[in-house]
Amino acid sequence: MRLPSLDARLEAVLALIRAGTHADIGSDHAHLPIRLIAQGRAERCVVVELHPGPLAHARGNVARARLAARIEVRAGDGFGPLAPGEVDSASVTGMGAGTIAGILRRAGEGRLPPALVLQPNDSPGPLRVWAREHGYHLRAERLIPGHWPYPVLRLERRPGDDPAYQGLPLAAALRYGPHLLREGATLLRRQVWADIVRLTPLAAPGRTAQTQLETARAALEVLGGDGH
Repeated sequence: MRLPSLDARLEAVLALIRAGTHADIGSDHAHLPIRLIAQGRAERCVVVELHPGPLAHARGNVARARLAARIEVRAGDGFGPLAPGEVDSASVTGMGAGTIAGILRRAGEGRLPPALVLQPNDSPGPLRVWAREHGYHLRAERLIPGHWPYPVLRLERRPGDDPAYQGLPLAAALRYGPHLLREGATLLRRQVWADIVRLTPLAAPGRTAQTQLETARAALEVLGGDGH
């Protein structure tokens, strides 16, 4: 069987998944679940797709991979087609953070699995906020180069406060990522510095840009230097 190729952001998602049963929400082509099964990172997958075209595409790819016995493709919106407790983890990728947060909110506590891997196409700040409010800890995060830096987050349901944020300025950690700030990767440094350059001429007392600039400067202090 020839495995489908994944771009760098989905390769990063793949590497953060290991589960008995995994759901890929809004899967589109089902390439990620096919790779998960083929590489032994999941025993079973459920593909959920709302739109008829991608739904047919996903079913065709699963059939060609001869994995219909282990990958079930379901029509529906978000976590709606899943039974409570049916899956161990789920991925939602390639959407805006606001869209992903809406999918998570509509799922309700019962259908959300213990682990989530999320890849938004813009700032993941709203997802980090959602996780803190709903009992999920940020266990790992990556920043993948592409058309823009793609964030990838792994969340796990855990009791108590998330230790990832301890000892960091909260606004900066929510905006840029606590693990990423501690790792100090070059890509994040460039992103923070670009924000400072963009926001500096816009900032003034009382403006949103001033608050955002202060957040970026706090992040730069954690990183310990400029963005070059």
